[in-house]
Amino acid sequence: MAHHDPIGLIAPNAGLAQLNERSRDIFRQIVESYLATGEPVGSRNISRLIAMPLSPASVRNVMADLEQLGLIYAPHTSAGRLPTELGLRFFVDALMQVGDLTESERQSIQSQLASVGKGQSVEAALGEALTRLSGLTRAAAVVLTAKANSRLKHIEFVRLEPERALVVLVGEDGQVENRVLTLPPGVPSSALTEATNFLNSRIRGRTLAEARLELETALAQSRTELDQLTQKVIAAGIASWSGGDGDNDDRQLIVRGHANLLEDLHALEDLERVRLLFDDLETKRGVIDLLGRAERADGVRIFIGSENKLFSLSGSSTIIAPYSDAAGHIVGVLGVIGPTRLNYARVIPTVDYAARIVSRMLGG
Repeated sequence: MAHHDPIGLIAPNAGLAQLNERSRDIFRQIVESYLATGEPVGSRNISRLIAMPLSPASVRNVMADLEQLGLIYAPHTSAGRLPTELGLRFFVDALMQVGDLTESERQSIQSQLASVGKGQSVEAALGEALTRLSGLTRAAAVVLTAKANSRLKHIEFVRLEPERALVVLVGEDGQVENRVLTLPPGVPSSALTEATNFLNSRIRGRTLAEARLELETALAQSRTELDQLTQKVIAAGIASWSGGDGDNDDRQLIVRGHANLLEDLHALEDLERVRLLFDDLETKRGVIDLLGRAERADGVRIFIGSENKLFSLSGSSTIIAPYSDAAGHIVGVLGVIGPTRLNYARVIPTVDYAARIVSRMLGG
């Protein structure tokens, strides 16, 4: 049976972009109400809000068609409607007007980030920039940096347990990183000292990737110089701090502004969603995978709900933009993560501009 289309919602053979003006108006009201309050909105309220006079019954007809298109749905607790992930994506892509930042907003971001970076390590500077970005967008801010770009100054093995050691890496930029390493059985303390001396004579001024390459060559050439246990310690050290089981471990994730996600969220399900979001942030690998994919693209990327294949619940959105170093190479990604009820029109240009400022800060 053909779908009943009482008010010409869908033009023949047309896609979502062909919604007529009144349908767009009603759909926009549903989305904007959700973004503002997080609550479902009913036909009676919409009939009062829209520009053209329509009865609640006519609004309900349009809502039924919007629901059939998969743009809105009725939560079981209410007669009102909320946008689906598809609806939010359609709104962001086709209906939302992303205003450019005003000059005063640009000045505000610039002045907030201007003090960042002076006399700080890159990690500290980015962390500070994130705190500011989180405050500007009222969402949790994240940044992904490629640690492989850091040049090393010193390495140290510190025994924790008979078969576990701490690897302390010190970068030339002052950044310190600790990784826990599983040791082969029976490694004496002298082997840790030998491994430390061997590595420190070779890694200074190298990036992790360069150091790994050189160390693998050096190990092959030094089998007579080093005993077998020391070789195992060094080999384990290389695997630990060069990425181990994949490139993703070469990345560093910094998160700021958790509290902002909890602000203005009234519904229990929103709070539960945010709690799960933080559980997922703690695992980091999914975030790093997502941001890594965004890093390979130009400009701002927006992932809504389950599009990001990241979080255990679909009620989150990520808005991210890459930033560059002095040579113009993309070296990381920054952005914000929050509930799907983000102020997209404001957050998108803010993230874009913040990424450009950070690029400038790094000499890009």
